[in-house]
Amino acid sequence: MADPSSHQAQDGEPQSLWQQSDLLGLLSAPQPLQPVPPVQPAAGSEPAAKGAIELPPLAARNGTSTPQACPGTLLIIDTETTALSPAQGQCIEVGAILFAVSQRCVLTQVSFLLPCEQNPAEAINGIAAAATQVAQPWQAALSCFEAMAWQCDAVLAHNASFDRQWFDSGQGPLQAINKPWICSMEDMRWPPQRQLKANPSVRDLALAHGVPVWAAHRALTDCIYLAQVLERCEGLEALLQAALEPRLLFRAKLSYSERQRAKDAGFRWNDPIQGAWTRRLSEREAQALPFPVQPVQPTGAESTSWAASA
Repeated sequence: MADPSSHQAQDGEPQSLWQQSDLLGLLSAPQPLQPVPPVQPAAGSEPAAKGAIELPPLAARNGTSTPQACPGTLLIIDTETTALSPAQGQCIEVGAILFAVSQRCVLTQVSFLLPCEQNPAEAINGIAAAATQVAQPWQAALSCFEAMAWQCDAVLAHNASFDRQWFDSGQGPLQAINKPWICSMEDMRWPPQRQLKANPSVRDLALAHGVPVWAAHRALTDCIYLAQVLERCEGLEALLQAALEPRLLFRAKLSYSERQRAKDAGFRWNDPIQGAWTRRLSEREAQALPFPVQPVQPTGAESTSWAASA
């Protein structure tokens, strides 16, 4: 979050950390939402986005341009859970926002708790098991959520593979969502001017777009952060189209001494392949990398390498 000591009053004098704003004054002259300018690195500093991938134009095998259709509505989802997988625990909170892409606005939002007997992750998400057992119309909220899922063109989540497993597991009241899923952490290539790491956290993504961060680890809060990022995002349609391109798991073909290059480009060590730097990439992204990569086949068979173009 921004340093409170850096706030300035209109006359140029430092504003006290505890000084209250004139709320009526703020309401008297509302200002339209403007895109937040990119953060410029200090002179002589090295950009933080070392692994940013600049994509070449999308072309089909026959040479014709075939961009993915941009979704008109997104269902932004986040979950809070008692464990890391459905085999170990359950989902106890769902937050969701139905977001109109072209209008850059929130259409509907909902959040609800699902009853649980215990929550070993209470220290992380702050949800007491007793709170989930308080009488509340979670079934009606779930029905609203399912209607939102039916209406959307695609689902967007941060670390989507984690959230998606709770819907695909077949356990509990959550049903699979048969729409394209987009991961805002791994699938979307945020502009290099935002100075983000290859796989940014929700917090870093929000701050880079001028979205204040006031809380964490509640489902709807993280959805609001993502919605406000999308509201401020220039070229959102192109980012979503690129995020929907088919992806494969690729292994970086680099020596041990070059491992930092893979790390800077967002590749992960030992996840999910032991002894390898891997990342999910589209065909264009694999071709745009400055080092060779190789698709990882489910059978472990070797395949043709994608060499970096000179």
